[in-house]
Amino acid sequence: MTDTKLILAADALLTMDADNRVVMDGAVLVDGGIIAAVGTLKDVVANNPGVKTKHLRNTVLLPGLVNTHVHSGFLRGTAEYLPVWDWLTQHINPMHRVLQPHEAEAASWLCYAESLLGGTTTIVDMWRYMDGSAKAAKEIGNRLVAVPYVGEHPDYNYFDTLDMNEAMIETWHRKLDGRINLWVGLEHPFYSDDAGHRRAIDMAKRYNTGFHTHCSEARIEVDGFVKRYGKRPMFVLDDIGFFETPLAMIAHAVWLDPDEIAMISGKRVSVAHNPVSNMKLASGIANVRELLDAGVPVGVGTDGEKENNNFDMFEEMKVASLLGKLRYDTVQPLDSWEVLRMGTITGARAIGLDHEIGSIETGKRADIIAVRADTPRMTPFFRDGPYANLHHNIVHAVRGSDVSLTMVDGKILVEEGDLKTADLKAIIAQVHKVAPGLFDRRAAFLAESKGDMVQWTTS
Repeated sequence: MTDTKLILAADALLTMDADNRVVMDGAVLVDGGIIAAVGTLKDVVANNPGVKTKHLRNTVLLPGLVNTHVHSGFLRGTAEYLPVWDWLTQHINPMHRVLQPHEAEAASWLCYAESLLGGTTTIVDMWRYMDGSAKAAKEIGNRLVAVPYVGEHPDYNYFDTLDMNEAMIETWHRKLDGRINLWVGLEHPFYSDDAGHRRAIDMAKRYNTGFHTHCSEARIEVDGFVKRYGKRPMFVLDDIGFFETPLAMIAHAVWLDPDEIAMISGKRVSVAHNPVSNMKLASGIANVRELLDAGVPVGVGTDGEKENNNFDMFEEMKVASLLGKLRYDTVQPLDSWEVLRMGTITGARAIGLDHEIGSIETGKRADIIAVRADTPRMTPFFRDGPYANLHHNIVHAVRGSDVSLTMVDGKILVEEGDLKTADLKAIIAQVHKVAPGLFDRRAAFLAESKGDMVQWTTS
């Protein structure tokens, strides 16, 4: 946290407050990592004489983006053209069997650096050996919700355990002025036995933290739940008790039916929508409009590098908008403001941090980004008037490479494409150094097992 005051000024400021207020020639006073004032540059400067002003010419200020579902990793471009079940058994689960802690940490450094460079300030990362992830976030400076990849079942002993998850909570939760948060995680409800389910729920309650899992990503899952429990997935999770936790966030939720949506709307449940991943793995299209209309907070997530193949949240917001049009066969299922809110304040609400981040409002953490407005993608740039296109261009035209500044807790982490808190070349070199070993061990495991991997146990 910085102890100095600074005024950030730009051509336009998107607050993402309840009214989606846009301030032309806007400014933000940052004081000790907190947003202390928001308004026009003229007013903010007049009320704070002597405070240094950083003029960001030809830019737009907006809240840092919130990526609600990520997996660190470096399998990018090596697990292609497979449906989700084959993809898991042939690439992902074998990787988890042979992954080592130093490789997992190198992946998190890479993921967090890429995210900050593209304007994402908060990441919900479900990964393994996450002590290394927390160390990476501590140094690089991003806001992290760490969710250990847990398999609490004898047949899934190649994931983290709830013991490891609890140790992470005790060591890291709400550390660094709340910049690092720890949740309870299960890779999937089927990756745990009944005792593991009960303990996961108890842990989330006892530590007053969130719970996160994948569910209803593929159509085959619904059949699996009905066969095993006689009910659709959300009703099963409710019966087990996962919705008694302080906050349960479901990754994907593609195949929820109207009854499931109505039920979770009355619970402390949110959804992480991953449109690019869902398309790449041919999983389906989530009913985002129905979820939002029912009052379920829906954030946007990129998923991992292997199922996306990048962490560009601007691209993800665009695809969320376009996929909604395809799903509902109409051009207006999700307007630009709504999608932008999903990437900022609604995403923050989905992870229970909307009181701290997600909008540029007095009293919130100073997680702020600046997007260049002088690029071909932002041209023409009509700040206001009958042709105002600022919000449309942010969602449909901007790319992560257009971000000129990224700030978290009042500290500038990226400026003009330069990561200030770590050596990007060294991060990339470290991944190049360790990746071959991981791939070689995975290949050896697959050869030895003859590819005989079961995605789900029978009970």
